[in-house]
Amino acid sequence: MHAFEVLGDPVRRRILELLADDEMTSGAVCAVIREEFGISQPAVSQHLRVLRDGGFASVRPEGTRRMYAVNPAPLREVDAWLDRFRRFWTPHLAALATEVARGKRERRLRDQGEDSDDRSIS
Repeated sequence: MHAFEVLGDPVRRRILELLADDEMTSGAVCAVIREEFGISQPAVSQHLRVLRDGGFASVRPEGTRRMYAVNPAPLREVDAWLDRFRRFWTPHLAALATEVARGKRERRLRDQGEDSDDRSIS
């Protein structure tokens, strides 16, 4: 299965988000996904299997539990593939950052001016 087929599913993306924070048991993953998506435990297990088979997640036994974690290698491959497209959004994000900084600066200057006006009135 191609990486984008694996990542194209919102349930699998959410599982990866959970695992990115820390290693989790299959039961803990299942509880969150069942709550958020309303799907059965076997369906969650199937999504975990797709992530494992696609190389995006690893699993290790710990006693009677199965611990899942993100495997970063396929994500680096996706990042490398996306690299050639970054030129389409990087300038826009840089321009947005500039506008946000400009707005913060204008608010700060305006607030400083209001503070000095308040002091001159008293």
